[in-house]
Amino acid sequence: MSRFETYRDAFPHARLTRKDNGVLEVSLHSDGGKLIFDGHAHEEFVDLFHAIGEDRDNRVVILTGSGDAFMDTISPEGFDFFTPTGYDKILREGRKVLSNLLDIEVPMITALNGPVRLHSEYALLTDVILATPETVFQDKPHFDFGIVPGDGVHLLWPDVLGSIRVRYFLLTRQELDAQTAKDWGVVNEIVPADRLLARAHEIADGLAALPPLTSRYTRIALTQRLRRLIDEGTGYGLALEGISAAQVARSMGAT
Repeated sequence: MSRFETYRDAFPHARLTRKDNGVLEVSLHSDGGKLIFDGHAHEEFVDLFHAIGEDRDNRVVILTGSGDAFMDTISPEGFDFFTPTGYDKILREGRKVLSNLLDIEVPMITALNGPVRLHSEYALLTDVILATPETVFQDKPHFDFGIVPGDGVHLLWPDVLGSIRVRYFLLTRQELDAQTAKDWGVVNEIVPADRLLARAHEIADGLAALPPLTSRYTRIALTQRLRRLIDEGTGYGLALEGISAAQVARSMGAT
């Protein structure tokens, strides 16, 4: 039994398929449709990315979504923002999911099949970002819940947009359309929706044809600075997010 067979069907929110050349496609979903991100998915993705990174037979990873969005809907189910032990779990998972993404030491491609209104940092930790004309970027749920956007967006978006643009983007919940995102260096290509995965696989097949250590070590070399950013800033950002969540909890208890 290959390692892939031990985890291929282990994740309810991820459909995994792998070709003979080692190109792994990871499609995030809820019951086969658009992903509804909740506390259960938050916990699950830590183990998902760890399993992918530990499998040396994976040569390239394509990350995509299902339905009409990559990730634009969140449910509070499974989250506990308002107790110390509950938020400790969120903080630990928030740190681990990003470090586990970086521990996938093969080229990664994100194929954004629609809007990205939460956890856009997942895409920013990959190497090639493809979008459709319908793709938009926004950081929406943090301020909707009244909490600090400290889970990695505060680290990775400045690296892409620059300090002035990203403060406006996060503070105003600005929506970036696909063309603006491409013009600003967030997206590499805009591809029609019916060609998105084909284009992702075209790029992935080319990368999978490289010598294994060449592609693996190139990914490692190109993400060292990102790893330092994540290691230094994620815990602090999530701690600030937790303090703001405590204030929200207090105000809710006062009403």
